Amino acid sequence: MITPAGDAAFARWLARAAGDALLALRDELGFHDALMLKNAGDKISHELLMGALERWRPGDAVLSEEGADDPVRLGADRVWIIDPLDGTREFSEEGRTDWAVHVALWRRALSRPGPGELVAGAVGMPARGIILGTDTPPAYPPLRAEGAPVPGAGAAGTLRIACSRSRPPAFLTALAERLGAELVPMGSAGVKVSAVVTGEVDAYVHAGGQYEWDSAAPVAVARATGLHTSRIDGSVLDYNQPDPKLPDLLVCRKDLAQTLLGSLSSL
Repeated sequence: MITPAGDAAFARWLARAAGDALLALRDELGFHDALMLKNAGDKISHELLMGALERWRPGDAVLSEEGADDPVRLGADRVWIIDPLDGTREFSEEGRTDWAVHVALWRRALSRPGPGELVAGAVGMPARGIILGTDTPPAYPPLRAEGAPVPGAGAAGTLRIACSRSRPPAFLTALAERLGAELVPMGSAGVKVSAVVTGEVDAYVHAGGQYEWDSAAPVAVARATGLHTSRIDGSVLDYNQPDPKLPDLLVCRKDLAQTLLGSLSSL
């Protein structure tokens, strides 16, 4: 088996391989037992990704949603941050496509002091036949309405914000009312960020609790595309931290960042 040499292309390859395995599992098990399908999906994808990383990147550390958090990653120069199956609920529901595989690589800053950074990432959406990756970053999303990227110019200029379909943060309703925005429910965090990347929505705002694996790969792709990514207070999203909790997130076009951050700060 030949794998790509570059890290970004390898991340895409991993996302594709895990996605193919998950699609085959769905076909094999069907949807009559949602819990069994969820558990089997998490397991098969995690084991595939871990096995591939152990074989082709044996010197790298891994932080996975499905694995034990090995503290060796805190001293490592390279750490793969993976979510083998983001959106297990959607994965277990027949007909739903809003679930994803996340693969990202964090690298320590060796030539200068300070935290490391995300240097590669891929978000696979297997049921849609789509992989977005930093090896070939998507084009910057177009404005939804020429000259009217913020609400106030009629339906074409209405801001669209991706939110959780099952547990949207309560403050999002207030934010949407203040901005005259439309909330668009979706499943996986990777699918929500990808919707910003492709221009389906204008922003994704989350403050209901997440971990590094929920956002690392999507944020890597969004940054490669040129989008704004931050905490909801505007601070930097740092990865490979001792506590992997990273509870809030804002991803949007850069022309909307100040409007959204200003509104968020006053809620």
